[in-house]
Amino acid sequence: MTTHDKRIPQTAPIQSATFTNPINAEIRRAAATGIYDIRGGGAKRKVPHFDDLLFLGASISRYPLEGYREKCDTRVTLGTRFAKNPIELDIPVTIAGMSFGALSAQAKEALGRGASAAGTSTTTGDGGMTDEERGHSTKLVYQYLPSRYGMNPDDLRRADAIEIVVGQGAKPGGGGMLLGQKISDRVAEMRTLPKGIDQRSACRHPDWTGPDDLEIKILELREITGWQVPIYVKVGGTRPYYDTALAVKAGADVVVLDGMQGGTAATQDVFIEHVGLPTLACIRPAVRALQDMGMHREVQLVVSGGIRSGADVAKALALGADAVAIGTAALIALGDNDPKWESEYQKLGTTTGAYDDWHEGRDPAGITTQDPELAARLDPVEAGRRLRNYLKVMTLEAQTIARACGHNHLHNLEPEDLCALTMEAAAMAQVPLAGTDWYPGKPGTGY
Repeated sequence: MTTHDKRIPQTAPIQSATFTNPINAEIRRAAATGIYDIRGGGAKRKVPHFDDLLFLGASISRYPLEGYREKCDTRVTLGTRFAKNPIELDIPVTIAGMSFGALSAQAKEALGRGASAAGTSTTTGDGGMTDEERGHSTKLVYQYLPSRYGMNPDDLRRADAIEIVVGQGAKPGGGGMLLGQKISDRVAEMRTLPKGIDQRSACRHPDWTGPDDLEIKILELREITGWQVPIYVKVGGTRPYYDTALAVKAGADVVVLDGMQGGTAATQDVFIEHVGLPTLACIRPAVRALQDMGMHREVQLVVSGGIRSGADVAKALALGADAVAIGTAALIALGDNDPKWESEYQKLGTTTGAYDDWHEGRDPAGITTQDPELAARLDPVEAGRRLRNYLKVMTLEAQTIARACGHNHLHNLEPEDLCALTMEAAAMAQVPLAGTDWYPGKPGTGY
């Protein structure tokens, strides 16, 4: 060893924080194929989320409720503004729209079974309504999407509510993909498209271009359904104040607001990771729009995108939502990404918890596939029972938190029950930074 070597200790190689191994791998993949990456799931990057908020339980200034003796109500009614038959739910957790085509018929049936057993609703998604889903869903929301795949007036009239999809949190402003290997005979027939050919969902509706046209479309749907059922409008989280205000002005009964942690069956990775706002940043502007219009609680707000637990439910409601919707979490409850299929996930070049190639139709759990042999692995009765159990636990967790904050209904939770752990979360949720009475941008503080 030289004198120079003795004096200067050797340092370990440093990986670039900008050109990381995953980034470099994607550059090499793009260079080799000339094709942008498509995947399912939601954003994998870390953004401010509900974990950055904490509840302030009761002590002296607030009096808690006794969990085993004092009731905490969970019921919610959606669509009270204009609909003759609003949807009455036992719990404020609903199942988001996921299409037959993206999901197997068994998975759609399981979602209906689980939601019905828990006293809540499920949603059709793109591609139309299946008999399995309608038959096992006591409350079914029919999605009216830009693609119009599978849409027909008879199914509109069979639904308990209609959800006009303007945008989705994982891909606001963009459309999705359903690759040819998932276009089975049945899927092709329902969508009136060729079997085995890739299908792209449009990014905007073909017959209207703005909020004035949306008002006409809502009136058209009300005429078709005799003003019986609620009309929802779903928007991706990008400009929540103005989008909520325009949806209300157009006549919506319910606004569904989907943040960027919301999942998708398939779209460009660049959309999933780089377009839209975190769910946490969407809620307060939407609530403020409703309040400014005098419509908060008259027009219900449903929040989705990354809801995982009863704590997330309680936090969304405390910030002003009336209910939440779950998608990815519901699929996990059914059995998606289950470790028991680890060896098969590895054969696909992935691992449990990371599998997001739902668009390829090779899901070992039988959920995001149209392969008859794989789909047969999912028992819709057992999977529905698992979903019911999960929804029950979420509700009990939310009730526990509400009682601890002194409330006898989940809707009595309020921003004053919350504090934030980070400056970003405090600014987005507009609740005080823990240990203070301040958040960035608080009115009257000047900063």
